[in-house]
Amino acid sequence: MNNNSAKSPMIVSFGEMLIDFVPDVAGVSLAESYAFIKAPGGAPANVACAIAKLGGNAAFIGKVGDDEFGHMLANLLKKSGVNSDGICFDKDARTALAFVTLKADGQREFMFYRSPSADMLLKESELKLDLIKQAKIFHYGSISLISEPCKSAHMAAMKAAKQAGVLLSYDPNVRLPLWPSPEAARDGIKSIWDQADFVKVSDDEVEFLTKGDPKKDDVVMSLWNDNFKLLIVTDGPEGCRYFTKKFKGQVNGYKVKTIDTTGAGDAFVGAFLQSVAKDPNLFNDENKLKEALVFANACGAISTTQKGAIPSLPDKAQAEKLIKEAK
Repeated sequence: MNNNSAKSPMIVSFGEMLIDFVPDVAGVSLAESYAFIKAPGGAPANVACAIAKLGGNAAFIGKVGDDEFGHMLANLLKKSGVNSDGICFDKDARTALAFVTLKADGQREFMFYRSPSADMLLKESELKLDLIKQAKIFHYGSISLISEPCKSAHMAAMKAAKQAGVLLSYDPNVRLPLWPSPEAARDGIKSIWDQADFVKVSDDEVEFLTKGDPKKDDVVMSLWNDNFKLLIVTDGPEGCRYFTKKFKGQVNGYKVKTIDTTGAGDAFVGAFLQSVAKDPNLFNDENKLKEALVFANACGAISTTQKGAIPSLPDKAQAEKLIKEAK
């Protein structure tokens, strides 16, 4: 555990942690792949590791199987400096697996093994509510909304956080193969839309949720809710756009040699939440907000230069170096 993390405000991530199996060769389909590399994944867990890597105070709440993979993931979180008191082990269900491949056109293809997996079986009674109430920020996605009992646990966790005055951070992380249909995904993702203080969506997700052109600000603003303090749209290598009640703008990204984009959004979110935890006044100060987004863009970019979501997460010095070199 790093020394400053105990004193800095805590960020709790909630949701799934799983193993991604990634082909050792890019540009082939799952059927054509010969060998697979085992990579720890799951967006909320990636975010927790990103925060810890930057010296922040991160905790993770979720469920894995009481199996080799589940214990490997829990140990990885601990080794990364993430508080793992909120992790439960399921005796009967397995840790979720995902086979992910980068096709030749750069698109990712997912095949999931969750029937049902341990993360889907987290119960409200298993939540470490005291951990949530101590947090400065509570961060979650939408995969935990897909099935019960996990959905009820998710709703209860959000409610406890909100009542304790914790900031709510939402990155829907659309994974269509996991939902019954695209309509179900749209409805499920939007069912908790008005609860968040801060939402981050990718340009592709804007297109999916609005069925409009994500480059147009009025299309993005159709997703705005008056409860929000901030809405962020990430535009891949182009950087990101930000929208608040008082101002909006764009922050450029960084040109790097991209190998694997898996987890780039999580590196971005982790870096940004770490800035917010230190200074929640960011939402009202455009210069400070832009500074935090420059840093988040740098972290997102660096994470694409190596395979795997968690091993490629940058530390503060790496991000600062990239920012300095780009100037």
